[in-house]
Amino acid sequence: MSVPHPADDERPFEELQRELEEIVTRLERGDVPVDEAIALWQRGEALYSLCADRLDAAELRIEELAADDNRTPER
Repeated sequence: MSVPHPADDERPFEELQRELEEIVTRLERGDVPVDEAIALWQRGEALYSLCADRLDAAELRIEELAADDNRTPER
């Protein structure tokens, strides 16, 4: 699997998702040479992993915030 680009950690989720969508579109068209398609597939896998990790982290954070709200006494 392809290693994410070093700057990917600093890019917003939406930018990573947009790049992944562009890769999927190019691959679905089917007009990409085989070697480029393989490289795009690997990059797509790396982007998917980054996006999934960010979504998992966001979900966990929301759960933590919701749990904190449930423990906070109302005034």
